[in-house]
Amino acid sequence: MSEKTASSTPPTSPAPEPTAPGPTASGTGPEPTVSGAAPRSTTASGAVPASRRGSRMFPDGTGPSPDPAGSHFERRIRSFQPRRSRVTTGQADALRRLWPLWGLDIDGRRVLDLDEMFGGLPVVLEIGFGMGEATARMAAADPSTGILAVDVHTPGQGNLLGLAERDGLTNVRVANGDAIILLREMLPPAALAGVRVYFPDPWPKKRHHKRRLIQPEFLSLVATRMKPGAVLHCATDWEPYAEQMLEVLTAHPGFVNTVPDGGYAPRPDFRPLTRFEGQGLEKGHVVHDLLFARA
Repeated sequence: MSEKTASSTPPTSPAPEPTAPGPTASGTGPEPTVSGAAPRSTTASGAVPASRRGSRMFPDGTGPSPDPAGSHFERRIRSFQPRRSRVTTGQADALRRLWPLWGLDIDGRRVLDLDEMFGGLPVVLEIGFGMGEATARMAAADPSTGILAVDVHTPGQGNLLGLAERDGLTNVRVANGDAIILLREMLPPAALAGVRVYFPDPWPKKRHHKRRLIQPEFLSLVATRMKPGAVLHCATDWEPYAEQMLEVLTAHPGFVNTVPDGGYAPRPDFRPLTRFEGQGLEKGHVVHDLLFARA
């Protein structure tokens, strides 16, 4: 996406057909393929031949990049694991038409002008939006707030763009790549009116706990990008992770619990109940919300 404010009428001119799958945002595996469309050249088994592997689904500038930051920044312990699933024809169409207007690759090479991008609206950063249904509902319920939604899941990126077009939402932008690079390299200090981290990967195995997003180092970084009083809102249905979140947030000098006596907060009305959350509740999971204000 260009950093200019998007209009409410996206372009409808056709774009080039997607090519064969390429690497994911992490550079560790194949990009999802387009469901319902046979590849132009496959082996007898249906696999893409070696000569086509590594090519991009979308030409430069017309869709999310497989590895937007490339080798320009050091590899770090990542808190996300790209999911590989098929991109439907509708999602691919939304990406081709709307990515140049409302999409953003996190390449780490420039500082974003959020005022220009969102027409002066206060901006909330959402890290990890899944298929985007909850993001679209929150954007529709509060058109006076811009949502910069970050994920690496290509089907979800296309789905959210399609929902934004269907519902006439002009306050959503979709960013592709590592939220840490976005925060560290591409956002100026005190730029954000809020940060949302809903149901991040809990990395349940002890040896993987270092991959959890909500750590002291992350909180120190995100605090520098939040305005005083802006709220970091986390939610998880994994009890041990909720306990860790509460512990590190309570101990961090940059944040203050909005719950007067400490502890978890009730789910605020503005956070929709998602299908994922509903499935967890049906299994007996307990969902915890944490709302901490930037000190």
